[in-house]
Amino acid sequence: MNAVGIDVSKGKSTVTVIQPFGVVIAEPFDVFHTDSDLKKLADFIKSLSGETKVVMEYTGAYYEPIANALHNEGIFVSVVNPLLIDDYGTNRVRKVKTDKKDALKIALFAIDKWLNLREYIPADDIRKTLKVLNRQYIQYNKILVMQKNNLIALLDSCFPNVNTLFTSPRRESDGHEKWVDFVLKFPHINSVSKLSLSAFKSKYQSWCRKHNYNYSETKAAEIHAYSKTQVSVLPMTDSVVKIITEAALLINSTLETLCAFRDEMDRLSSMLPEYEVVMELYGVGKVLGSQLIAEIGDVRRLDSSKSLVAMAGIDPPPNQSGQVDQKSRSISKRGSSALRKTLFQIMTIIIQNKPVDEPVYQFLDKKRSEGKPYRVYMIAAAHKFLRIYYARVMETVT
Repeated sequence: MNAVGIDVSKGKSTVTVIQPFGVVIAEPFDVFHTDSDLKKLADFIKSLSGETKVVMEYTGAYYEPIANALHNEGIFVSVVNPLLIDDYGTNRVRKVKTDKKDALKIALFAIDKWLNLREYIPADDIRKTLKVLNRQYIQYNKILVMQKNNLIALLDSCFPNVNTLFTSPRRESDGHEKWVDFVLKFPHINSVSKLSLSAFKSKYQSWCRKHNYNYSETKAAEIHAYSKTQVSVLPMTDSVVKIITEAALLINSTLETLCAFRDEMDRLSSMLPEYEVVMELYGVGKVLGSQLIAEIGDVRRLDSSKSLVAMAGIDPPPNQSGQVDQKSRSISKRGSSALRKTLFQIMTIIIQNKPVDEPVYQFLDKKRSEGKPYRVYMIAAAHKFLRIYYARVMETVT
């Protein structure tokens, strides 16, 4: 019975091997994540007599090279949540934090939890790529928000509130938004107000035709009239136009990238067995559906729908001691924040559309009618949604 504890870091790992009662078989040593070092480590582990299990923590993507290499060599590997290791007692008053001590702590955890260790099964390439794409999509959305706020702040000095003049959704072909493209053509209030109404209508119509936007004569007159009422702080100089133009171009670049990500995420998702089932769920479109599949992964690795709820971090942990049994508790938030955000967006869509025949909405509306607070009925509906998701997907993939 050999417990191999591996403390993973970027590019290298610290490895130790112990047996029950604290018998150290191998003092902590470093292994670099190179093909030759990982092969030597695998050969060493396979040379140990008796049953051997390797345990390491989830550490971003750093654990994957060593976990995959050992798994491919037929070695039992278990990858556990760092919180489980962190909460595992070291029987020390003085806190010690080194790679060697961490490797030993992980090995001791492996001995203690030997029978409950779950074997690591690498995700297939499609699911791994899809998850990376989703995380990049989330990052670029954050960048987009900052870029838009920056452009709006700049426009407050030369074309106030121009972004509120358009309500058109983003264009499906390239992700562009009409107000951003409009600013590229008319970056300053003077570029509209100094023109006569007929001249602006002609110019605006030509621009709409060129960029495949719908032209409305009423909207053109509205924009022109609005420009007459506004005051600019910055003059319409080449420098000001340059600043506005570059900021708008940056937004368009990000919008095009996000559009490409959405298309690729949908393409990858469509190659997975649960795609059709997920897309049939109410409130789930191509974007949110792909994000759900990316964050949840293969449900076959989960024991039950409760495990899926726990993975989302929306399960309220019990809190009972003596005569105290707290009924109202906060959610754990120890799961995927990206999955929680996706669930919240889906619940928002369900509330807005009010599908009376949809089980999730019926459950949500029931909780709301009972006087439950907003966050409570939203989380309760997310619970219901995940249970339905698990049941329907499991029917398809098993």
